[in-house]
Amino acid sequence: MSTRIVLIDDHKLFREGVKRILEFEPSFEVVAEGDDGNTATSLIEQHNPDVVLMDINMPQMNGVQATAELISHNPDLKVIILSIHDDENYVTHALKTGAQGYLLKEMDSDALIEAIKVVGEGGSYLHPRVTHNLVKEYRRLSEGDGETTKSSSPIEYRKPLHLLTRRECEVLQLLADGKSNRGVAESLFISEKTVKNHVSNILQKMNVNDRTQAVVTAIKKGWVEVL
Repeated sequence: MSTRIVLIDDHKLFREGVKRILEFEPSFEVVAEGDDGNTATSLIEQHNPDVVLMDINMPQMNGVQATAELISHNPDLKVIILSIHDDENYVTHALKTGAQGYLLKEMDSDALIEAIKVVGEGGSYLHPRVTHNLVKEYRRLSEGDGETTKSSSPIEYRKPLHLLTRRECEVLQLLADGKSNRGVAESLFISEKTVKNHVSNILQKMNVNDRTQAVVTAIKKGWVEVL
């Protein structure tokens, strides 16, 4: 079964580039594309896609507004927002509308493919830098109203060696630092395939669906340091 994708972006050159990347993935099929939020509704009704890639900045109706409208009529629809903004306000606003993914347009092809697969299977996916920014904000809020110092209400940091191997702990920390699979591989001098295996093991051991949930859980439990 192929993953049916609708691509909505008002920049034709970017849209064509993304479409070309997706065409190299045998399990993906771009069934329709559009250039604004207003056309998204009719395209979704006509093609019934599995995943929608939605640009956040578009004329007439932006991606967040379009996503909110689509989700209100199709609660099971899976939307990934494409954006140039990594500010947590943009991210949280998009996620509150029902989007399951948020990618920065500087993403590499591996991240795009991974995000579609994760979201298509019911998980959520945030660009690594976005994850790191949200984690920092969560840490700030967990320590008070932002005026208290870190030392006044510290979160005890301890590696989860009862659950993960030392190498998996290193990978988890780098995920929290906002590293992509490629970034983790370069930091640890290992292959991206090995990183993917480590991430898969981490998700299974932590009983979470995706790397975003893994990082958020790790922050709550004090398993990673957030600078």
